[in-house]
Amino acid sequence: MTTQSDTVDQARANYEQHAGTCRQCYVDTTPCPVSKHLLRIYNNARRTQAGTARR
Repeated sequence: MTTQSDTVDQARANYEQHAGTCRQCYVDTTPCPVSKHLLRIYNNARRTQAGTARR
């Protein structure tokens, strides 16, 4: 079973891996659409984790 912490860690790793290997993200100062999507997934996972920790 996947925990919230595992989900957040995986989302962060996916975002960081993309940002490090994407030519557009590396060269341009603006992130590409894929990078924005992966960052949104990571932020949502963090919010979910924070929401469940408060309960």
